[in-house]
Amino acid sequence: MTLRFRARHAALRPAALAAPVLFVGALLLSGCAAAVPMQPAPDATNAKCADVVVHLPISVADKAELETNAQATGAWGEPGASAILLHCGVDVPGPTTLPCVSINGVDWIEDDADAPLYRFTTYGREPAVEVVVDSKAVAGSTVLADLTNAVSVIPATGACLGADDVTLPSDAPTP
Repeated sequence: MTLRFRARHAALRPAALAAPVLFVGALLLSGCAAAVPMQPAPDATNAKCADVVVHLPISVADKAELETNAQATGAWGEPGASAILLHCGVDVPGPTTLPCVSINGVDWIEDDADAPLYRFTTYGREPAVEVVVDSKAVAGSTVLADLTNAVSVIPATGACLGADDVTLPSDAPTP
């Protein structure tokens, strides 16, 4: 009887060990894909931001999508080295002297104050979307082109204007 008892428990041993081994393995694997730490923007709960996030591509400028830990955000790059960060629901910009670029019908204000990190914020769309690009890793124009479909779900209500777009009244003094 002793032999049969040992044989039965020996047969159960691999199955009994499988569950803990799988659990520990899952924990180790999930640690490899840690979320990019981000803060949600002030208007991140806006329903239009949910539409943007649903339309975000899985790769931008050939950089893989990364998991984030905040609502209405996106990130692309390598784990631990995000090249592209997106926040939906940032403050809507007003008139500015910063350069404005239009890519595929979306106007973006370009802020290079922290170069080589460039901050692009949609203009004429509410809520606004901000994208921070590490120009050492990717080209800003490629990033913005790849994000056009996602950002375009927010309808344009305005557009950037340049000096050539403004007509002064004829009685206005000329500089």
